[in-house]
Amino acid sequence: MVNYTNKFRVATTQIEPVWLDAAATVDKAVSWIAEAAGNGAELIAFPEVFVPGYPYHLWNGSMLAGMGRFAVPYHQNSLAMDSPEVAQLLDAAGKHGIGVVIGISERGGASLYMSQLIIGPDGSLVAKRRKLKPTHVERSLFGEGDGSDLAVYDMPVARVGALNCWEHVQPLTKFAMYSQHEQVHVASWPGMSLYQPEVFAFGVEAQLIATRAYALEGGTFVLCSTQVVTDTALDFFCTTDEERALIGYGGGFARIFGPDGSQLSDALPEDGEGILYADIDLSAIALAKQAADPVGHYSRPDVYALQLNASSQSPVLIPHDPATAPGSVASTAISRAAGDTGSPRALDGLPLALDAPADDLADMSSDR
Repeated sequence: MVNYTNKFRVATTQIEPVWLDAAATVDKAVSWIAEAAGNGAELIAFPEVFVPGYPYHLWNGSMLAGMGRFAVPYHQNSLAMDSPEVAQLLDAAGKHGIGVVIGISERGGASLYMSQLIIGPDGSLVAKRRKLKPTHVERSLFGEGDGSDLAVYDMPVARVGALNCWEHVQPLTKFAMYSQHEQVHVASWPGMSLYQPEVFAFGVEAQLIATRAYALEGGTFVLCSTQVVTDTALDFFCTTDEERALIGYGGGFARIFGPDGSQLSDALPEDGEGILYADIDLSAIALAKQAADPVGHYSRPDVYALQLNASSQSPVLIPHDPATAPGSVASTAISRAAGDTGSPRALDGLPLALDAPADDLADMSSDR
């Protein structure tokens, strides 16, 4: 049963990473987690790929030049799920008894993903989700998520979900989240300072429209968390005045919105850092949805409906028990004992295309 009676304090951040320094950025996050918990917050939100920072070099002139300077350091400062930095974030949440949603560049094998960690106040990893479709030039650095990443999770305070950046302008993605009765949504963003004022869609005003609309459409509280671009970032990514002009300055727009679209928090200057707070009452969702519930009384499933493949996808499919998969020691022994020559054959209607050891295949399929 979904609870609509809880009252609690939430926090969101407008914060600059320590650019491409995972250890220092995680240390900064841990400090802010402690501060928010000390101020009574039970949930705190951090920006998109906060660790190790948004890769602004992708948008800045020659992609080849940016790869030469930043690709390897970015990869080295992205986080594997068994890394000490992830363990440090889990420990901080548990130590301070606060839920945390934080964006990281996740390293899965040799590939990177724009992921969000949803961490419980007991320090458990509630979920790790990947951005379904990286935006524009982000696809030169990051891989994609799948339908299993569009999920909402029960946490002690509320049902919590999260999306990154322009996932908030994808109508079907939003509807998939709304349909799971999300109560608190974390909207994680970079600092939106690129190509201003020429490209309105990349600026702060456009992103505020999208984020606020999510609250109003979904009837959910929204914690909007953003990075900021300061001279520190520009000095790090840029070598010319032209490059500095492309990336721009500021871009922060952290806010907390209510389920009726109202703004519940203060706002910071676009280049400022800080934690914003709001005391929320989940009964406000019931009031907002009395007027319009897009996945309830205000929907028309007889006219239109969303088909969602929510299964986790793998580049390797194993249609057998791993212990008896073709190519495994066990299956080879069984085949030989039965007089089978062991030559490749189709099985269960599937062409046999796997001849790696079963343990290797299991490792590949468990990368998520």
